[in-house]
Amino acid sequence: MKKTTILACLAVGAAVSARAEQVTPPAVPANLEVPAGNKPFRMAHAVGTQNYICLVPGQAWTFAGPQATLFDDDVDQTLTHFLSPNPEEGGVARATWQHSKDTSSVWAIAIQSSTDPGFVTPGAIPWLLLRAVGAAAGPNGGERMVPTTFIQRVNTVGGSAPSPTCSQLGARAFVTYETDYVFYKAGH
Repeated sequence: MKKTTILACLAVGAAVSARAEQVTPPAVPANLEVPAGNKPFRMAHAVGTQNYICLVPGQAWTFAGPQATLFDDDVDQTLTHFLSPNPEEGGVARATWQHSKDTSSVWAIAIQSSTDPGFVTPGAIPWLLLRAVGAAAGPNGGERMVPTTFIQRVNTVGGSAPSPTCSQLGARAFVTYETDYVFYKAGH
């Protein structure tokens, strides 16, 4: 290979790496801003369901957890999102994101939410700020999700419980939703 070809390949590789590191989250309500000292490192679009169950007929639906697949800008699957036991909290069920390639995981708890109509579409689930409460490397040492400190759920569409009350004990509702998740880690 010629020296100029090698340099061109290196430049393209550096540009792709730089693009992968540049994450620009959308504007959010003030209560969903991530604390100073954290920077976004990953953003992915989720498509899936918010799942509900009827525990008491005549009462509101009970949230049972999410099930979603997250995609990067190239529409490649990058993460899955679900509810699972957090080993760092003695098995308490938490929102979980697991990387599709290295299977590293992060668990988080919602600390703030917003239904501000200036941001949230009517009928959509709230936007959230979540704090990481656990992380685990994949079985082969993958750590892509381990540095996560905070997660924002933004740009929500759908996902709200199907009606104010449920009528049949044990009935389940799987309500489609889409959203973007922005992952943060410590740094400047």
